[in-house]
Amino acid sequence: MAAAGAALGVAVVAVVLVAVLWRRRRGVMATGGEGRVCVAVLGDLGRSPRMQYHALSLARHGRGVDLLGYLRDRPHGDVLRSGKIRLVPVAELRGLQVGPKLFQYVIKVIVQAVQLLYKMLMLDRPSYVLLQNPPGLPAIAVAWVACLFWRSKLIIDWHNYGYTIMSLNHGKNHPLVQIAKWYEKLFGRLSDYNLCVTNAMKEDLWVNCNIKAVTLYDKPASYFKETPLEIQHRLYMKLAKDYEPFKSHTECVSSNAESSAFTEMDEKSGHVVKNRGRPALLISSTSWTEDEDFSVLLKALEDYERFINEGAKLPSLVCVITGKGPLKDYYNGLINKLHFQHIQICTPWLEAEDYPLLLGSADLGVCLHKSSSGLDLPMKVVDMFGCCLPVCAIYFECLHELVKHDENGLIFRDSSELAEHLKTLFLGFPTLEGKLHSFRKNLRASKQLRWDECWDQTVLPLIGQNE
Repeated sequence: MAAAGAALGVAVVAVVLVAVLWRRRRGVMATGGEGRVCVAVLGDLGRSPRMQYHALSLARHGRGVDLLGYLRDRPHGDVLRSGKIRLVPVAELRGLQVGPKLFQYVIKVIVQAVQLLYKMLMLDRPSYVLLQNPPGLPAIAVAWVACLFWRSKLIIDWHNYGYTIMSLNHGKNHPLVQIAKWYEKLFGRLSDYNLCVTNAMKEDLWVNCNIKAVTLYDKPASYFKETPLEIQHRLYMKLAKDYEPFKSHTECVSSNAESSAFTEMDEKSGHVVKNRGRPALLISSTSWTEDEDFSVLLKALEDYERFINEGAKLPSLVCVITGKGPLKDYYNGLINKLHFQHIQICTPWLEAEDYPLLLGSADLGVCLHKSSSGLDLPMKVVDMFGCCLPVCAIYFECLHELVKHDENGLIFRDSSELAEHLKTLFLGFPTLEGKLHSFRKNLRASKQLRWDECWDQTVLPLIGQNE
């Protein structure tokens, strides 16, 4: 642990040294546009919706934004079209293949620190750096040094704790986890302002880290809404080109009709109707990481298949699991071993614009996110609720801040309970009665605030009063 700590110290010294040398080279304080903001995440921008939302909100209020991070997946079209937002790509580093894993990790952190600082110092001087955490190692220290150099303010947006995510792989007592915990608490206190995603995290930051934060709940963007039937049909036909579950397996009533598994369109009139006897569409999204155990859903689907075989009047299911991540191949292997008669599963990666359309077309969402800290909330559920899509979500400590059991969805603790919920919700489908319809009505009636409104109430005063 001492060796790793020393290596971390070397990394910080290297970062500071690079900053000093760069400042000497330039000779004068960097200048830039008034009120610019650097929105940064040491991760994939395309899979960082909250930071994209921050950038769009800042741009909406006339701020110039440098959106800095990895460009692995394409950001949302609104980001790409904005004249106020400039994408700043950071090269993604792969781990070394030489030496012990601890050595590889330390070297990677040092290289990331130098690279990230170089990228930041190449920008026009911002008034603020808005940084996502996690990942915070080495991003928090680098952003702090850059802010010292620029005389800018550092805002950390706490989505979770990095050390609790690391503990899923290494265990709570691993030296790297302990160092990451110490680092996060120490450098987190050096920020000027802090945002967080739940009141539970706000309290924990204050009690355990002496960090004062403001809660900015994740809220859906305006394009998360129920999808009109005609657009649903176009989406289904598009997906049917690549994914078998979306293809029609029945003959069309009319020779002029175009059909998917869920809808049928009269090509002459353009009129779209839902197919009689259509399957129910269940959707879940994931990063395919250790904090989501998809074997729970697969086991529940096995029970659901058994319910049908035993005579329960339940619809066939199309289960769509979207996302990318390290465990996708593992779970696809498990899925390929299943042999269902009444359930089809596919695991597509959707374009950013298609994902909200599919949520707005689905019948039920399932969330298997278990917070590593117990203090953050799944953004996927926020998006589902924006589309008035009822949800079944697995229990963890602060989930009640989002999912109201038996009001906008159901909470479960294991696969058996999830299977019973599916049976309850889909019994008699697609009748406009029962809990599934009741939950959707409640979501429609709730008229929840959208991201722009919450951001204007919470973040805009923070940066406006400190100019």
